[in-house]
Amino acid sequence: MKLRLMLWLLGWMLKHALRRKPRFREQLAEMRSLDWGIATEDLSIARHYRMTPQGIQVGAGLPVDLDLELRFDDEATAIRVLRKPTQQAFLDGMMAGKVRLVGDSGDLKKLQKLLKHL
Repeated sequence: MKLRLMLWLLGWMLKHALRRKPRFREQLAEMRSLDWGIATEDLSIARHYRMTPQGIQVGAGLPVDLDLELRFDDEATAIRVLRKPTQQAFLDGMMAGKVRLVGDSGDLKKLQKLLKHL
């Protein structure tokens, strides 16, 4: 339940940042768009975010056309990594086999640049 709430709140924070933070808007405009999602490995908890300079759409589940997916072994691992989404936290999780990145690692760097402005 905590992870579901955390992912819903992340969607709200992204929309808030788009409306109120000029640097967030500039970074997103440079990227043009970024479609990404977060899920547990068994897909029991999954949420996706479609971000463009015109708006952010949030939905349940993971569509197949996302640029980037972050898959976590379990809810506890996801919460631990997402509380402090640093490059080191993701790297440590990947090395331990608890975090799996589906997509381009360059998109992960773009996402981390955006998340700094939340």
